[in-house]
Amino acid sequence: MGRTIPSWRMLLEDELTRWKRFRDALRIDERPIFDDLMDECRRHASAAGAAVLPAKTEGMFLSLLLSHHKSLKELRDKIERINRFLEESNRSY
Repeated sequence: MGRTIPSWRMLLEDELTRWKRFRDALRIDERPIFDDLMDECRRHASAAGAAVLPAKTEGMFLSLLLSHHKSLKELRDKIERINRFLEESNRSY
């Protein structure tokens, strides 16, 4: 017997198809950025599907927030390492 409820990945792809007109209305240089955002949703599809959220867009938005927060944290960590390096370099003079 087959699956009666579509998987979250299938729902996600349906939603992304629905957003195609939005993507097409973006400037050409913005489209790869949008595509990257949608790829982030795909990367976290397992977690979003496991969350069993009432609206499929909630999982998408949580995936995007997680991705952005992770990037911010990585950038903060890099800045802190650079600042520590600069402080240590200044002390040795």
